[in-house]
Amino acid sequence: MSTHGLSPRTAWPVATLIGLAAAAYTAWVLEVVLSTGLNPIETYVSELAAQDQPLGGLFRATDFTAGLLAFCGGLLALVRLLKYAESRRSWAVIGWAGVALFGAATAADAWLPLSCTPTVDPECAARETAGLVPATHQAHAVSSSLAMTGALVGLVALTVAARRYGWFAPLARYGPALVALELLATVWTLSAIALFTAGRGTWALGAGQRLQVLLVALWLGLLAYSVHKEGRT
Repeated sequence: MSTHGLSPRTAWPVATLIGLAAAAYTAWVLEVVLSTGLNPIETYVSELAAQDQPLGGLFRATDFTAGLLAFCGGLLALVRLLKYAESRRSWAVIGWAGVALFGAATAADAWLPLSCTPTVDPECAARETAGLVPATHQAHAVSSSLAMTGALVGLVALTVAARRYGWFAPLARYGPALVALELLATVWTLSAIALFTAGRGTWALGAGQRLQVLLVALWLGLLAYSVHKEGRT
């Protein structure tokens, strides 16, 4: 039995689920070839899935798929870690719990779409400011915040686990750089959102947020590869 919680026989489902989640979480890049009418430099990624967008259903479906896959992968890894006391390392447990939270909240996002696109529709922005939009707008903000919190917890904790416990050589090697870039992208995104909310423009909000979610997807892919390569979590 692996001291890291999963034998090779049971590690491959985790690697597969997380790898597929990473792929589905990059579905927004389809905007490069599809006509969405939204400027990727200025708009929220979640506006692609807004109810008033012609391709909203597609992006809601991919968000839900990515979230469900990540949740199942994180939960499976977490259950196995909790089952074996010798593999119950705190950073690993926290990290996989973060991945599961990220997945659950991302899946919830798909069921709580924006009704309109505030960064490009002044009327939508005005209604949002006045609190005249559906409650799903606020609920979406909460679920999105939880998703990114879970992602950051997972990124940091599992990268620390890889380096501290001598696990996952690929993650231990490249994870710290991805974590640092993710934190910078998060600061950019949150700053741009604050400025937009204050009526001071978008400040390339879309570019910052797309970089943020792309880095999460790359990290998930690296995690999946690490699990597959070492046959454990």
